[in-house]
Amino acid sequence: LGITSRHLRRIFQAEHGVSPLQYLQTRRLLLAKALLTDTGLPVSQVAEAAGFASARGFHAAFTSHYRLAPTALRRAQGPGTACGEPALRLAYRPPLAVDALLRFLAARSIPGVEQVDPAAHSLSRSLRLQHRGAWVTGRLQLRFDAARGLALLSPCSTLWAAVGSLVPLVRRWLDLDADPLAIDAGLGPLAAATPGLRLPGCLDRFELMVRAVLGQQITVAAARTLAGRVVARFGEPLPAAQCVTGVERLFPTPEAIARAAVSELAELGLIRRRAEALIAIAQRWPELEPEVSRSAPEQALTLLRQLPGVGPWTASYMLMRGWSWPDAFPPGDVVLARQLAADGPALTPAAYAQAAERFRPYRSYAVLHLWNNA
Repeated sequence: LGITSRHLRRIFQAEHGVSPLQYLQTRRLLLAKALLTDTGLPVSQVAEAAGFASARGFHAAFTSHYRLAPTALRRAQGPGTACGEPALRLAYRPPLAVDALLRFLAARSIPGVEQVDPAAHSLSRSLRLQHRGAWVTGRLQLRFDAARGLALLSPCSTLWAAVGSLVPLVRRWLDLDADPLAIDAGLGPLAAATPGLRLPGCLDRFELMVRAVLGQQITVAAARTLAGRVVARFGEPLPAAQCVTGVERLFPTPEAIARAAVSELAELGLIRRRAEALIAIAQRWPELEPEVSRSAPEQALTLLRQLPGVGPWTASYMLMRGWSWPDAFPPGDVVLARQLAADGPALTPAAYAQAAERFRPYRSYAVLHLWNNA
């Protein structure tokens, strides 16, 4: 951030009314409270999953904050889901356009990795995430309960230990922390047709990058087919106990794609130049991703555009969905240009950029509305 730790603490205190450590402790306690009420995890595992160094320290902090013992919050569990695990309740601020969100994800779901059922308001997918320096893999299932304003998250048993990292990742993926009333008010009439439209993020930025490069100059359906072939060839299988129909494999790691030969990718239907680009991206990704995450938006775009096969549109799309930036607007998008022009003449690049200015600071949400209206 370019500031001292003392100044950061001062700013944080002024903004939130508590110190960063107090804020972190509160977040840990809230997660622990949810795990106690929604799951049957032993208290020792709840303490570990919520980020406490010991069960004793957790018990002391919980008792001091809530004035009751952790076990006092236990309640009867609901029906099991996913791999027989209970569901963790993730609240969000309504409205949330569940149908539009799931249609978007379903159209881009990768065979073998994701299964989206818009009619049942549910989805299931495999994932790999880093938690406390170690990689954890498994499958999750999620169902929206719009009547109660909840997303019910059911990770398989292998993921429960990493739930402290999983929950914020899922919330960003489905944009559950958005303020839809403020966003819709900022977009004005554009948001009227689909109030509560969310900005879908991702669970794996490398996966999203591969999908974005595969989708260049072809249809969404064709890109989905190519991505499924990449998964079938290079993705690791899930353990049999965690598999369901349509979710049997993990998306390939950067290391797996980096080791691939151009000919192996070409056999799947990729042109040689695109195969070379994916291998080069995979080789640079472990160092590039954290650098982009530390950068301001303009610098992040510059870093992403330095990758082979990544132009301004793809870089902006990655910032919009991969890093959940709310104010991105992919340049040169044919559908967006047509929507912005309405029945008028075609827009010049300058006019295109100017037309998007009225949607600041929510241009990423405007993109989704304009695509949705096409």
